[in-house]
Amino acid sequence: MKLWKWEPENLPSVVHSIRTAIAATISLAVARLFGLPEAYWAAIATLVVMQSTLGATLLISVERIAATALGALAGAFLATWFPENLFVFAAAVFVLGLLCAAFRMEKTAYRYASITLGIIVLIPRSNAAWIVALHRFFEVSVGILVALALVAVWPEHQAESAKRSAE
Repeated sequence: MKLWKWEPENLPSVVHSIRTAIAATISLAVARLFGLPEAYWAAIATLVVMQSTLGATLLISVERIAATALGALAGAFLATWFPENLFVFAAAVFVLGLLCAAFRMEKTAYRYASITLGIIVLIPRSNAAWIVALHRFFEVSVGILVALALVAVWPEHQAESAKRSAE
């Protein structure tokens, strides 16, 4: 009995792996160049975005950036005015979901908003919450923008996808 099913078109290729590694490295380097304190978030955001084609990821990437801003704003507010309040955190995650639905954002965008909120609110920091929120927004945005740029200039060709499907 097989517990999982491999879809050939979803398996990584050598070229896809190279593109992803280059994009994540560039994101990390750019974030470090700008002196962002947790530059690894840029690389993580890039790794998420690189799993799609430009056409499939452009709109959701704009939503991810907007949702990250929304989560950062909510996180800065909560961490400043309601630190370590479990019920306020739960309410904020719920309200972010409602706001994302009202703005017609996809679940992926809501996930980015909620994760951003959680990182800002749940991890103790020595900096002011608004500084942490601003850094998080820039770190994630750098990662998304670098991934979009790389996918735009070095798209994954359909022939490669078709070849993987045939194998």
